[in-house]
Amino acid sequence: MVTLGPRVIKTGLAVVLALYISKWLGLENPVFAAVAATLTIQPSIYRSWKQVIEQVQANALGATIAVASIYLFGNNPIIIGLVMIIVIVVCLKLKMEGAISLTLITVLVMMGSHAYEGIMAAANKFVIVLVGMGSAFLVNLSISPPNYQKNYLDKLDTTFRNMSLLLRTAISNELTEKSFQEQWEDLKKDIKKLEDLYNILDEERRKFSKLKPVDVREIVVFKQMLSTLQHGLRLLDMIDSHFFRSKPDKEVVEFFDQHLEQLIRDHEIIFLKFDGKIKEHEPHNEELYTLASKQFLEEIIEANLNEHKQKLGLVVIASAFYEYSFQLERLNQLIDQYTKRKNKLDMEQ
Repeated sequence: MVTLGPRVIKTGLAVVLALYISKWLGLENPVFAAVAATLTIQPSIYRSWKQVIEQVQANALGATIAVASIYLFGNNPIIIGLVMIIVIVVCLKLKMEGAISLTLITVLVMMGSHAYEGIMAAANKFVIVLVGMGSAFLVNLSISPPNYQKNYLDKLDTTFRNMSLLLRTAISNELTEKSFQEQWEDLKKDIKKLEDLYNILDEERRKFSKLKPVDVREIVVFKQMLSTLQHGLRLLDMIDSHFFRSKPDKEVVEFFDQHLEQLIRDHEIIFLKFDGKIKEHEPHNEELYTLASKQFLEEIIEANLNEHKQKLGLVVIASAFYEYSFQLERLNQLIDQYTKRKNKLDMEQ
């Protein structure tokens, strides 16, 4: 089932607004404003604003080149093609890659005009571009502005649930191959989406910190949450690549399975701690995860290092266990620091 996201709906609204404003102002070719609105809608307010600035600069430059070319060389197909190449090169040099598409359309439409219409056509097209971009920015700012913190945490929750299912069944081999692969592909896509969401969160924090203060500690926690999931995915990859090729006996399977279950449970508790959903308990031993995994790693190495080469795959997996547990330890420390500071601020208020 296809769902309509906010960005899809806002694109439609921006197009409608751009067309109405263009007709109200009596501008020619209002469809061009709709094209500009479509290309300006971005996943965040900052990126929309950045896109508007880039589009204005690039289109002004493109319009100037187009008008100059019409007066100096005419507007035959060869000249138009050369101008398009020049505009692309200039936009790339100025690092305005995102504005290339709309600028080329501006140049193409303008150079299709007669020479004596050059200046008026340029002015008309430039105003239309501004109307389209302004409409998109206004819609993005005023209608359902994205809450990326909530989106990030929601996606984090669903991604962890998927990962925990895969890790818990990776060694016991309970899922069918088809189901496991489908879930695994979904997990990779979810983590990629999380990376994109985190980049937007960090971008908004850096660019709008004066207008909208953001708790930097919270952003650090979010980054570590993502890093922990990334290492969980790497652990899953190591298990899939090496575990069954090592032909482990029953005791080794149980050994890995129990340790993995404990790490997943710890990961779940840490997330619940961040959400404030678990009771206060004894102070966390900061070295619990690392020490447990270090002992686990030493036991695996001692048991398998002198075995056949295929057994070395278990050492690789144990190393991935250790790295995953280290990231969990780091996440737990950051959440402890964050919650203590947050509780202190709440009490002061």
